[in-house]
Amino acid sequence: MEIMSDLGLGNKSRVTEFILLGFGFLYTSELQILSFMVLLLIYLLTLTGNSLIIALVYFDSHLHTPMYFFLSNVSFMDIWVTTCTVPRMLLDALSERKSISIAACFTQIYFYYFIGVAEFILLAVMSYDRYLAICRPLHYETIMSSRVCLWLILICWGGSFLLITFPATFIMQLSFCGPNIIDHFFCDTAPLMEIACSDTQTLKIVIFILASFILLCPLFITLFSYMCIISTILRMPSTVRSQKAFSTCASHLIVVLLSCGSCIFMYVIPDINIKNLNKMVELLSTLVAPLLSPFIYTLRNEKVKQIIKDKISKKLSCPAWET
Repeated sequence: MEIMSDLGLGNKSRVTEFILLGFGFLYTSELQILSFMVLLLIYLLTLTGNSLIIALVYFDSHLHTPMYFFLSNVSFMDIWVTTCTVPRMLLDALSERKSISIAACFTQIYFYYFIGVAEFILLAVMSYDRYLAICRPLHYETIMSSRVCLWLILICWGGSFLLITFPATFIMQLSFCGPNIIDHFFCDTAPLMEIACSDTQTLKIVIFILASFILLCPLFITLFSYMCIISTILRMPSTVRSQKAFSTCASHLIVVLLSCGSCIFMYVIPDINIKNLNKMVELLSTLVAPLLSPFIYTLRNEKVKQIIKDKISKKLSCPAWET
């Protein structure tokens, strides 16, 4: 097989494609169709739940506030993070040869991390938004104007681009001489570097430092914000107001801990090299978190639940000939 150059980045490799092992026991003939149906159901539920939040925020004027604007963007990111991995998993579930080209592998890695990092930054922004709303209510509307909210979203995407593009460029320079088997259900950096012919020690250190910064900074910002929020809630004279504030914040905190916790386990805690365990934790981050996120927010948010009930009742009470 001739040495080829991929993506014009000088990646000289004798490998033209990778084989994804995934969860081998799920791809047996007995479980192949079942695993495909379960994955498809999870994917459709994720798309439906997150799309519902985006539609509600866009069409209902009662939800035209910074908190719901940011929430709709989280749902948008969840849709695309899941789309980076699940369609390939669906294809592999029904395929005998679970192969992916080098170009497709690098593309999957880049967009998965690009969107994922943007979401982590946005989760930190949302915690700061809740801090302002509860701890600085008199200045909240002045600070969190629509212009500021838009700029914060652009900062999330721009910051992610700057943080991800640098290491991604070096990953695309790696050489692969064989074997070409990736022990994962999608193209991820750690298993990819394991089979590279190039020296990856420096790159592993760079990725570890970036991962620590990307994951721990938003987590610390979130925890500090919620320490201030809890302190303020405990001083609230009204029990109803404090319960409402705590319920709203608890939903966000659950999502942050679910997303950040699984990724910190994967990329920050050293000497964790149990592959099947790592894949299960990665599955939690890529499938379970985006699936549960819209349900966590809606089930714990009385305002959203009431709007959904009103729209359903309005639709049911409207005769077919009037629609």
